[in-house]
Formats: sequence, structure tokens, C-alpha cells
Amino acid sequence: MGISQQEALDLFESDDLIGIGMAANEVRRKKTDGRIATYQIDRNINYTNFCTEYCSFCAFYRPLGAKDGYILPLESIYEKIEEMLGLGGTGVLMQGGLHPDLRIEFYENMLRSIKERYPQVHLHCFSAPEITCIAEVSGLSLRDTIARLRDAGLDSIPGGGAEILDDEIRVRISRLKCRSEEWVEVHRAAHSLGMRTTATMMFGCGEEARHRVNHLELLRRIQEDTGGFTAFIPWIFAPENTPLGKKIPEATAFDYLKTLAISRLYLDNIDHIQSSWLTPGIKICQVGLQFGADDVGSILIEENVVYAAGVRNRTNETELRRIISDAGYIPAQRDTLYRSYVLKQVQ
Repeated sequence: MGISQQEALDLFESDDLIGIGMAANEVRRKKTDGRIATYQIDRNINYTNFCTEYCSFCAFYRPLGAKDGYILPLESIYEKIEEMLGLGGTGVLMQGGLHPDLRIEFYENMLRSIKERYPQVHLHCFSAPEITCIAEVSGLSLRDTIARLRDAGLDSIPGGGAEILDDEIRVRISRLKCRSEEWVEVHRAAHSLGMRTTATMMFGCGEEARHRVNHLELLRRIQEDTGGFTAFIPWIFAPENTPLGKKIPEATAFDYLKTLAISRLYLDNIDHIQSSWLTPGIKICQVGLQFGADDVGSILIEENVVYAAGVRNRTNETELRRIISDAGYIPAQRDTLYRSYVLKQVQ
């Protein structure tokens, strides 16, 4: 059993960063192979930037009718997948804005077309807010929407759109987006249909420690009931070029590492915790491997959402393998479901 809500709050108040990190690392060693840290080669594809939600933390979206708005044609998506495959990639993480005119048939056609051409590619697509939007636009239940997307080729669902799963914060930063209950409903429905999903948290957006703990508690309860989460991925809000960023102080590396470690201690029933390099940077990502994380994420061949918010960090497979090795671990490529190719890498 992981730590209690009060214990988590006490740790957020503590200055003993090293002690918290050591405790988290002990949990990590019990849950995963302590010799190995994993990474993935996949590609983010943002199929549209049109969105009606106007979240205060987002610099990527464009309102309907904007001249620089787009919906990617299938041929452009194919080209991006070809490049990913050429780099040894195995999956696509596809997400976009919430478009009020795209019904489920659009998404079914996109998924089927990709699967027919690239049956080996794992499709990890559409955040809970997107799926909620697709269901509403199409007049379907969430369960029927997910089942139809699965039957068209969807393999798993990313945890995007969670931000902070506490409606006191969601009303403040994304008042038009789905509420916590709807995010939970999407993931529970997916798990009940036999699909795996990931869980995420974007923090440093003006919330308090209690909101983060409420978020972690919600995830732990879902995992207790379903066992459907493969991993938890926390990251820092990127404030540049966003309305919200003008109002709040930026999260620190200290805060990131503490939150990462507390997450590992709290989410004792989720196997994998990812250390992010995109917003904290490569060096902090590397330190995160000593604070409970067992994975450094993807090389992110293409990333547009956080880039629009001013983040310019970039990496490649060689660098991710180097930072894992320099931290004292064996680097191993994995797929989207955290099945690793350890033997191929180590031999």
C-alpha cells in the first residue's frame, strides 16, 4: 500500500528532497528491473490545431476559421509515419484540438487507413477531452465511441487532457474542457473494453499540493479497480506564450523532482513512472532516474504543443541512451505498452 494523502501532503511540505528521492528509488527497484531504464521511439502527430476550448495554458490551438489552422491530410500523416519507421520507431501518439465538425467517421477512416498501410504501428491516440468531444458531436456514448475507435485500429489511449484532476483548478485554467469525472469515465470505459491507457499530470499551473494529491488519489483508485494504466507521466507546465503563464511563477527543478518522487511513492499500483526531459530539460530528466522513475519517454521526433509554448528542448536516441548510461542504468528501447527490447539491446 502506498503512502496516505496526509503523508503525501507532509512530504510536499518537507525540504528533505534527497530523502524523498531515495525512498522513491527504493520503490522503483522493487517494481521494475533496477538495472534498466527504458525509452521509446515514436512520433507525436497533431492532426489538427483547430480547437474550441481556449485553455489558458495552451499556445498551440487556433480558433475555427484561423488562417494558420489546419487539418492534416492522410498523405501528410503517412509521410510522418514513414520518417518515424525509418528511425526505428514503433508507435504514433496522435492528438489534436477539439473540432466541433469532425464526427466519428473521420477518426475511423483515419485509423483504418493508417492500420491498413502500417499494421505494425501501435496507435496511441486521442486524449479524454477529444474522445468526449467525438462522442458529443457524433451523438454516441463514451463507451460506444471508444469501442468503435478500437475496432477501427486504436490500440491505446494517452493520458493527455488531465492537467490537474481537481475541478477547482480545471474551472480556473480550462473552464470549457471536460471535467475530472469525464476524464475518469473515458479511462474507466477504455479499461473495461480491454484497452490500456496512460495517466498524466501537468503541474505548476497555480495549484496547491492538496490538488496534486487529490489527482494522485483519483488515479490510484482507478488503478485499484481496473489495473488499466501502464504508466504515469508528470510534467511541468510550460508558461511562455500562454495567458496563464503571465499570472503564475514557473515551477522549479526542485519542485519537479519532489513531485516525481512523491508520485512514485503514492502510485504504488502503477508499474512505470516517466521522467520527462521536454520541459525540465535533459539533465533534470537524468536526475529523475534516481528519484523513482524508470523511463525517460520518447525521442519525440516531432512536438508542436509545448514548442508553441516556448520550449525548445530536443533530443535523439543516441542522447537518451547516453543519459541513461551516464546515470548508471542499461538503456533499453520499449514499445508503447512498456514491453522492452532488453535482450536485443544488452547482448
